[in-house]
Amino acid sequence: MKNLFVLCAVLVVSLSSFAQDAYPTGPDSNLTPGALCNRPTEHRYPEQINYCERNVDTQTKKGRFAAYDQQLGFHTRSMNRQDFKIDHYIPLCMGGSNDIKNLWPQYKEVYEITDPLEGLLCEKMAQGKLLQKDAIQIIMRAKNNLSEVPAIFARVQDL
Repeated sequence: MKNLFVLCAVLVVSLSSFAQDAYPTGPDSNLTPGALCNRPTEHRYPEQINYCERNVDTQTKKGRFAAYDQQLGFHTRSMNRQDFKIDHYIPLCMGGSNDIKNLWPQYKEVYEITDPLEGLLCEKMAQGKLLQKDAIQIIMRAKNNLSEVPAIFARVQDL
C-alpha cells in the first residue's frame, strides 16, 4: 500500500510538471524574434504601415510546433492541436509578417490573455492614437510577461 501511494505521488508530480513544461507561455527570442511585413498587400492606418494577408501553410505550422518541441523541450505535439494556434508574435494588424521568425505555437490559456490586448492596440493604431513602434513594443512585452497584461490593457484603454 505504501509503495502504491509513493507511485501515485510520483505520478502526480510528474504529470503536473509535464503540464507546466508542455507548452511555451511566450515566444522564444531565438526561434521567434519577430519580423515585420516586407511584401505588403496594402497599407493601413494613418501611419500607412505595411500589411500582409494571413498566409501560413500547414507545413510551416507543423514546423513551428516541431521546432519548439525539439529545440526547447516542449510537448505541444502530444497535446490537443485544437488547444493551440500559430500566433504572429508581431500581429498582422500591427504590420507583422508570416515569416517563421514571427510565428510560434500559442496555447489557448495564453491567447485568451493576449488576444484582447492585440485587438485594442490595433484599434488605437487605426484611430491614430498609437504608433506602430509603440504598439509592437507593448504587445511584445505583454506576450513575454502575461501577468502584466491586465495593467497594460487598462493603460492602453485610456489612450
